[in-house]
Amino acid sequence: MDFIVFDLEATCWLGRPPQGITEIIEIGAVKYNGYGEELGSFCKFIRPKINPILSPFCTRLTSITQANVERSDLFDKVIEEFMDWADVYENDYLLCSWGKFDQTLLSNDCQLHKIETDWLDPHIDVKKQFHKYKGSANEYGLKKSLRMEGMEFEGIQHRAISDAENLGKIFTKYIDIWQY
Repeated sequence: MDFIVFDLEATCWLGRPPQGITEIIEIGAVKYNGYGEELGSFCKFIRPKINPILSPFCTRLTSITQANVERSDLFDKVIEEFMDWADVYENDYLLCSWGKFDQTLLSNDCQLHKIETDWLDPHIDVKKQFHKYKGSANEYGLKKSLRMEGMEFEGIQHRAISDAENLGKIFTKYIDIWQY
């Protein structure tokens, strides 16, 4: 089985999103085999369709610029490339994210672009399982959880590929405990 450890960045504002819609603007993922060996990575920007102009808040938070998304393809093309890379058609795989929000966001964008969502399962919420395994009453963010494990966050926070790579550190350290 392959494990697809992924993270998303999305349009964001201070307050409610225009038209009530948040769209994915970056997807980052690292693929591991059952031994925790890295098999490859995927990172692409996505041009939002409903709210194509990024807010200044979003750019400050993610460091993703308007130029990054304007030079990118729409969700339907990028997600097709991601699904091919993850080999969701032929391979046994498991999607893994830090929390449930990324799976929900992926499902919402698939529905917005009229793309099937059945490939989004199986999925595990690594954050929930990690904190349960650790016996923690609180669920901490990825950066704090890494520090608790004696690891440092590397890369740029709130960038999909950096978040996915850092999540991969925790995921592979405990690869034998995940329940799916």
